[in-house]
Amino acid sequence: MSKIADRAAALVDRAAESWLSRTGGGAAVRQRELSILRRLVFLSSAALVAAPAALSMVTSPSLALPVGVATVCAAFLFSAVGSIALSRQSVTVANVATPGAEDFFMEASPGLVFFLDAQGGVTAVGGRDKREYLAWMREPAGKGFLEQVHVSDRILFLQALDRLRQGDEGASVDLRLERQAVSRESRQFVHLRVDLTARCDNDGELLSVVAQLRDVSVEQQLRTEAENHAAEAASANDAKSRFLAAVSHELRTPLNAILGFSDILLGEYFGKLENDRQREYVGLVRDSGAHLLSVVNTMLDMSKIEAGRYELCLEPFDIAASVRSCEAMLALQAKTKGLTLTSRIQRGLDEVVADQRAIQQILINLVGNAVKFTDAGGAISIDASMRDGILTLCVSDTGIGIPIDKLAMLGQPFVQIHSDYSRRFEGTGLGLSLVKGLVALHGGDFAIASTPGAGTIITISIAADGSGIPASGAARNDLVEFPPRLKTVPGRVGILEEGHFDGREQAKIA
Repeated sequence: MSKIADRAAALVDRAAESWLSRTGGGAAVRQRELSILRRLVFLSSAALVAAPAALSMVTSPSLALPVGVATVCAAFLFSAVGSIALSRQSVTVANVATPGAEDFFMEASPGLVFFLDAQGGVTAVGGRDKREYLAWMREPAGKGFLEQVHVSDRILFLQALDRLRQGDEGASVDLRLERQAVSRESRQFVHLRVDLTARCDNDGELLSVVAQLRDVSVEQQLRTEAENHAAEAASANDAKSRFLAAVSHELRTPLNAILGFSDILLGEYFGKLENDRQREYVGLVRDSGAHLLSVVNTMLDMSKIEAGRYELCLEPFDIAASVRSCEAMLALQAKTKGLTLTSRIQRGLDEVVADQRAIQQILINLVGNAVKFTDAGGAISIDASMRDGILTLCVSDTGIGIPIDKLAMLGQPFVQIHSDYSRRFEGTGLGLSLVKGLVALHGGDFAIASTPGAGTIITISIAADGSGIPASGAARNDLVEFPPRLKTVPGRVGILEEGHFDGREQAKIA
């Protein structure tokens, strides 16, 4: 029975297809009408049995059979014709209404609007700014628009159309269109942004494409100027770095000679100095030369870091020895100024893998800044600890502190907080900048917390095994944990932002 039903359905479909193909209409329309005829055939098949049976109750079977069959066939024909006519009438009404909406869209849309066929040919042109665009554009009908597109951009336009044919609802592409006539005030090519929207039938086949064109020449010009400015800034920065490197190398030779001859004079190898004033002046020359050489070396290191040419020499070393060495180097300077310099090192602190020279330079710069900005009677402490494979170095002081609104400037090259003519402290402003650069090369974290008139705490955290160097882009911890050295309440003081006290405790350090 199922095979008979399938054969009957196939026979009905072939007959209906043959009849509908003669009535016109697209494939989608014929498919919709074919489904209508299938339902009518199913109902009529049931009626062919029910109608004669019902008529046989009131009349003879010989008359009920032909009358019932004729009635069902007539009802089938009237129903089929009426249903198809109503279906096509609704489609016609929709098609009549659509051009009105399309015309309004074509006239009201900003820019230039195209209707394209599936192959990219222009079938209709509209848009609120149509006259302005067509004033310099050649006739876009057919393939005229594609022929005006810059040769390098045509493949982009065709790829966007291909994405719509494959099922995408929309696409956007930036194109360059050649002007028909170029004046001195205008450029040869106009930059346009084309937004493409697909129009598909019920089967998902691409019927047409709506393209809206907008002039983005100003935007493109600004983008080009921004790229040029960025390239010029990068070139100027490279030139500055090369200049600093060259000047640093040129200054080192005479400075080494000054330091060498100053040491010879102070040692009195070729005769005694006449008096103490001569010795004092020679000592001042030697100290000034050493200071200038330190500045030159710092500038050279900064230029290497900015140029990406600073090479780290990783090796295992005793971090406790480096901390004690830094303390010994600056102890006399701190004592001369009336400061107390101490260090606290965690028991059993293991070796770390890092650039020993860079770590030593970080400590010297931080402690040197602390000595510089702390008045007599103050205290400076160096802490070293390790936890979960992270080495933490902390330098704290009871110095003048840093205002909150100045913290963002701290660490920029050649920037000092007290930069006016009446500043009390010497320096180039490169110390913290160099520290931040060296810490970044180790893939570590740099955090600072300070309160004016109370003190400053700077914390450096790096991976103890050197693994942070290739993974310098890892997530950073913005919270800074204070050492337990507060006069008022021991323990921990919270941090609202990196480098800012929360104001609930004073920052005086014991």
